[in-house]
Amino acid sequence: MSRVVLVTGGSRGIGLATAQRFAALGDKVAVTYNTAAPSGDFLALQCDVTKEADVERTFTEVEKTLGPVEVLVSNAGITKDALLLRMKEEDFSSVIDANLTGAFRVCKRATQSMLRARKGRIILVSSVVGLLGQAGQANYAASKAGLVGFARSLAREFGSRSITVNVVAPGPVDTDMTRALGDEKLQAFADLVPLGRIATADEIAGAIAFLASADAAYITGAVLPVDGGLGMGH
Repeated sequence: MSRVVLVTGGSRGIGLATAQRFAALGDKVAVTYNTAAPSGDFLALQCDVTKEADVERTFTEVEKTLGPVEVLVSNAGITKDALLLRMKEEDFSSVIDANLTGAFRVCKRATQSMLRARKGRIILVSSVVGLLGQAGQANYAASKAGLVGFARSLAREFGSRSITVNVVAPGPVDTDMTRALGDEKLQAFADLVPLGRIATADEIAGAIAFLASADAAYITGAVLPVDGGLGMGH
């Protein structure tokens, strides 16, 4: 049976590839975006996850149009990189708000209907940086590391209701954001990865789809690295 899937940050990159993957599986897919709506067979809704009113409006519209959300992929996020001594407090707090508190907002709203249905899948998109750290990304790494503790707390809280909560931790991924760095920096990233290349967005989407599948029904509170071995052992 097709499920109702909501992917936040679904206009490009990992989010768009994930939405396309679920749509190909026959699911009813809604995506959120900030500026440009993606093309595809989705319900596309503008939503700023840092605003509770936007999150509430989005879920209300999804429920009205498609039905209660059964699979939530919390992918929306931002970066504001700088070395610590040059990082403004607003740059730190805004990244935490978008990446971590934004996940809190959408998970809190999604679990309302999941608890009533006594089932649901939540997948949070973290990063290998949240496990390894990265100079110049203290704010981003903190937000992505926070997702792990957040997910595991929810996994314990909602496990008795058959709601699984898991984390995917990608390494470097071929997206518009990384391509803007240029070929030299992309190759430098690839050289750090044991598999010798960066991931495609579809490879991350495949891991997300697995965690939402029947085969992953007994997996919760897990962190699934999809990083070519970069974060090995972390």
